[in-house]
Amino acid sequence: MSERDIDVTVFGATSVTGRQVAKYLSKRAAGVEATWAAAARSPEKLASTLADVGVEGATTIAADVSDSGSLEAMAERTKVVLNLVGPYTSNGRVVIDACIASGAHYVDLSGEMPFVARTTRDVHAGAEAAGVKVVQVCGFEALPPDLGVALAAQAAKDRHDEHLGSAEVAVRMLKLPPGLPRPSDMLSGGTMQSLAQAIGEDDAERLLDPSCMVFDEARCEDIRRVSPISVAPRRTADGAVMAPMAPAAFINPAVIHRSAALGEPERPVFVYREGMAIDGGAPTLPVRLGVAAALSGVQLATTAAASARPEIRKHASSILSRVLPGSGFGPSADRLEQWLWRMDVDAATTSGQPVHVEVEGEGHPGYLATARMMGEAGLILASASAPGRAGCLTPAVALGTASAERFDAAGLRFRVSPA
Repeated sequence: MSERDIDVTVFGATSVTGRQVAKYLSKRAAGVEATWAAAARSPEKLASTLADVGVEGATTIAADVSDSGSLEAMAERTKVVLNLVGPYTSNGRVVIDACIASGAHYVDLSGEMPFVARTTRDVHAGAEAAGVKVVQVCGFEALPPDLGVALAAQAAKDRHDEHLGSAEVAVRMLKLPPGLPRPSDMLSGGTMQSLAQAIGEDDAERLLDPSCMVFDEARCEDIRRVSPISVAPRRTADGAVMAPMAPAAFINPAVIHRSAALGEPERPVFVYREGMAIDGGAPTLPVRLGVAAALSGVQLATTAAASARPEIRKHASSILSRVLPGSGFGPSADRLEQWLWRMDVDAATTSGQPVHVEVEGEGHPGYLATARMMGEAGLILASASAPGRAGCLTPAVALGTASAERFDAAGLRFRVSPA
């Protein structure tokens, strides 16, 4: 890779999130002595998009998912390709193949777990042999919880010489943009279209399997038994109501269990739970339970569709693809900045010793924060500090716990509580 002229390339830089990744790298790359480029299908649209977000003088590349030659030419020039051209089920594999063939590391934001599971099984060996890191699900899903749980596991080992017995991630929105919430504030059109496509896949049942990224069948059975995915609302000891994780409860668990399997295959499976914490006093409890129940209902409908007969799933997928907003649907620029959120990782060792990790993030979780953390992940992977392991990896394994402090620059702070 030493002869390549670009460290990180943002493919799909004209997308809603892609332009934010480009904006982040335009300010951050020089500070770590890295080079970057923006790539898209249309050079004219790319130039206009970069101008709109105030990016000047960027190296640009024309590349199209329908032209494998252009993808390989892009990958041959760069150390790391950040792929933002979704849905990944239909568009991702050709980019991954080009990166492996050209020896470039690959990163995406896919939450389409059937596709991620297939990719993990199909290309892990080839990517490993080529010395290429293929890192999927590398945004708000699932970088912060994955790295947070990995830090908790490391603290458990360092402080108590024990493995984790359990880990629970609770997300809290501490500050939102002023004014009434808008439908486009939370779920993007791209996310909804990806979900609709995943429901229609032949292996859609993998959406519900927390072990879908693990190869060892005995360990898979343990994961399904010890740590099943649940979307039911519940109460916590501190009085919060836990709703299922947004945008979906079936993304992070598979990633976190793969991290554990890759890190220490011999360690026992731990219980993993997560959710969106809705805080408040006793008078608001009925309202909070109602909100959590509504969010659970939406995800229960999704799981029911994924479990249905193939003809029903494909029909439901087709209908959802037509009626749900498209990839251009998302928050406006003035709704991206004024977000503050926190993830609390409350873990315990196998003997019950507590370990706590706090993750605090700035910016819209699914757009601005995701864009910044993806950009920083690309810079880390392009550097000499990245772990040497290759293959289909999770964010925590590909980046390593030593990278946690690097994300301060992206407005994402990891803090392990004192013993």
